[in-house]
Amino acid sequence: MFNSYAPVKARRIATCTLAAALLLLAGCASNRLDAEWIDPQFKGRSLRGTKIFVVCETPETAIRLNCEQQMAAQVTAAGGTPVRPEPTTATPANQPQGAEQNLAAARSAGAEAVLNSAIAPDATVVNPGPSVGFGVSGFRMGGGGGGMGTSVGMSAPVGSRQVMTGYSANSTLIDVASGRLMWTARASAPPSRDLNDQLARLARDVVGGAQKAGFF
Repeated sequence: MFNSYAPVKARRIATCTLAAALLLLAGCASNRLDAEWIDPQFKGRSLRGTKIFVVCETPETAIRLNCEQQMAAQVTAAGGTPVRPEPTTATPANQPQGAEQNLAAARSAGAEAVLNSAIAPDATVVNPGPSVGFGVSGFRMGGGGGGMGTSVGMSAPVGSRQVMTGYSANSTLIDVASGRLMWTARASAPPSRDLNDQLARLARDVVGGAQKAGFF
């Protein structure tokens, strides 16, 4: 008699364990910064109520525009007024603007600071594809107490592997008047298929870190 319940149960347990681990990883990796530095000269300076030029750097246009939108939303929530490059006139994604160009654009917009975030892949997780298992339970046969038992099990992978990538943001906050670096931080998001959610997490962590540092 085939015993197909045991392999199914094992797969369910493994799936639940993996899901729990990913949720734990997501909880630990969100709402924090991996690294942070602040120039003591600018400590305590508030940018609330001022214009902040928000720009993201990444090779992909969709990621860049999404990042700038998320960062701008968080700046607004923190009490600043975000200014973004025009999507129709922005430099192509494969030719990122330099610091001087960003400062010039920020001055033209009347911004007091530039929030620049470089978005890049940070970690990749490869999960094996689902597998199907077969099993044969033990059995007895014969008379007089004699018998024989056996147990056979095997599993075979089906489907393709799942690859998930986590992204990081290396962000800087630059004073437009002097061109000096006021604050910098690195944030990372746990690997997932939802890149939009990762960018939202990164924006919350970056701007939240700047807020805790006293800039908002």
